[in-house]
Amino acid sequence: MKKNSKITLCLACLCLQLTNVLAQEIQRVEIAHDKLNEFVNLRDFCISSANDEIYFTIQSPFQEISQIAYMKKTNGEWTSPELMAFSNKFSDLEPFLSPDQTKLYFASNRPLNDTSNTEKDYDIWYIERADKQSPWSIPINLGEPINTGQDEFYPSVSKNGNLYFTLDSPSGMGKDDIYFSEFKDGIYLQPHLLDSAINSPGYEFNAFVSKNEDFLIFTKYNSEDGFGSGDLYISTKDINNNWTQAENLGSGINTKFMEYCPFYDEENEILYFTSRRNNIEKRTFENFESLKSYLTESENGLSKIYKVKYKVNKPER
Repeated sequence: MKKNSKITLCLACLCLQLTNVLAQEIQRVEIAHDKLNEFVNLRDFCISSANDEIYFTIQSPFQEISQIAYMKKTNGEWTSPELMAFSNKFSDLEPFLSPDQTKLYFASNRPLNDTSNTEKDYDIWYIERADKQSPWSIPINLGEPINTGQDEFYPSVSKNGNLYFTLDSPSGMGKDDIYFSEFKDGIYLQPHLLDSAINSPGYEFNAFVSKNEDFLIFTKYNSEDGFGSGDLYISTKDINNNWTQAENLGSGINTKFMEYCPFYDEENEILYFTSRRNNIEKRTFENFESLKSYLTESENGLSKIYKVKYKVNKPER
């Protein structure tokens, strides 16, 4: 065998080994929870640090209706989904439970005045409680400088209170961009646009920030190095506390369909996300029930919440 042929063969073997290693690191993607598989359209998901509370958004197919629901684990069993008490005719979505579990942030187009029946642009709101045994408060608007006359979406908060969110602003880098606001002395400072390691002239949105603010998982839409539609990307903090260039999470997670709304369970190293993946194929059915089951439980192109075991490799800082 020629020397060049041996080198080519060795490189091919190395690539295969690397592919196998990556395949072992990323496990099979599956539906996040059996009780969530019955709904027509789901998006957004967060789970408590004790894995005993789940919050998520239920929507109509064309998003005319958007409300936040929850489930709790009681005596080792998950309760049936229930709507949050504040959900009404306005659109509520994208719940995020704070690391200390005392605040639930979300986006909503509800009016500032409870007596008004007119929806407004989307703002970031929150409800709060003294502890997990206490009731939630009424919704509280986060106010300026976070909320503006533009649409604010997808709040995510680190352990120190710093806030990351999506903003569609004419002064941004692209159509949708990811912004950051420092929480200092009990207030949020003026938000600023994250740099080109995260944002681009295209679309970046739905950013999840880790508790220690050392990694960020978010969606890029129709990126040149993507698989099509929206893909999940990750960026980590370097030794100088700067965000590194975001990297695609790969084909083990992303597809040619839309992947978005990430939430990462750091204790159990599980990535939750919403996807519109579709593997529906033409086939013959034994009866109506088998048809119904196939259309409902399959990856059917509607927004569903998935999970996958995924370890974030964070560089030493």
